[in-house]
Amino acid sequence: MIQTDICIIGAGPVGLFSVFEAGLLKMRCHVMDALPQVGGQLSEIYPQKPIYDIPGYPEVKAQELVDNLMKQIAPFSPTFTLGERVEGIERQEDKSFIVTTNENTTVHCKVIVIAGGLGCFEPRKPAIERLEDFEGKGVAYMVKDPEHFRDKQVVLAGGGDSALDWAIYLSDIAKSLTLVHRGETFRGAPDSAEKVVHLAQQGRINLVLKSNIVKIDGNGHLKEVHIAGADNEISTLEADHLIPLFGLSPKLGPIANWGLNIDKSAILVDTTDYSTNVEGIYAIGDINTYTGKLKLILCGFHEAALMCQSAFKHVFPDQRLSFKYTTVNGVNAF
Repeated sequence: MIQTDICIIGAGPVGLFSVFEAGLLKMRCHVMDALPQVGGQLSEIYPQKPIYDIPGYPEVKAQELVDNLMKQIAPFSPTFTLGERVEGIERQEDKSFIVTTNENTTVHCKVIVIAGGLGCFEPRKPAIERLEDFEGKGVAYMVKDPEHFRDKQVVLAGGGDSALDWAIYLSDIAKSLTLVHRGETFRGAPDSAEKVVHLAQQGRINLVLKSNIVKIDGNGHLKEVHIAGADNEISTLEADHLIPLFGLSPKLGPIANWGLNIDKSAILVDTTDYSTNVEGIYAIGDINTYTGKLKLILCGFHEAALMCQSAFKHVFPDQRLSFKYTTVNGVNAF
């Protein structure tokens, strides 16, 4: 059995940063994730996607951010269980927990932190005729390696941050790039939307608004995308790749059975310290919800810092927390 102070469920950026904040307070962490590597969605879905809202980084690739977080937490020697899904938790008489995975790995801890992002997730698939026939044959729901699309005819669909960010990034890589959006305005960041419009004005992106992809065709591989405009007229585009980016559909999985207060597939928390209704269990990052919630990595980092200050009293109930800045204390390992 693995012994630790805090068991962090979720090895995404927020879970990893929690190790740093806990380490500053001399709390040991064991990190668990169903994915076979650290990084969560950043590593699994879009490792080469640029991120623009991390303080101090005008632009940083998703995987680079993960790599830097791993360097940041290295002095605290966290341990990991990867490629196993947490199935259950059991409260002990002394108020500690036993966490068990589907591979029967067990972790004994004083605090549980759920930093599972969207939980178990899958891409939202649009209602496009024959879409599933071309999955893996020109249709993909994420961009793992942008070089795969170099000098290709690429069609993106969507109006959120991912669609905008990839339109900007792939405009320098693809032979041609078309962004199809059903509305006239975008849901993503205004700055990204302005960049996309500017690229369209320059002729580097074909921007198709108030339109929907209704059908795709090909012979063993995607060849054509059929688009219905506002007037219901159908136009046809040659395409090597179609990437629908309509977000992810979250599924909490076993977390839903742990006695936590759940609201629309997210865990309700107290914003004082991001604790759940179960004493000793916290939820941070995209998996939690509260009034005014913003699903940003930056906000998850803030939640991790406050959570660790609160978790201290569970790990060291007889000690008084004396908070000091890292510029005063430095970063000291155990």
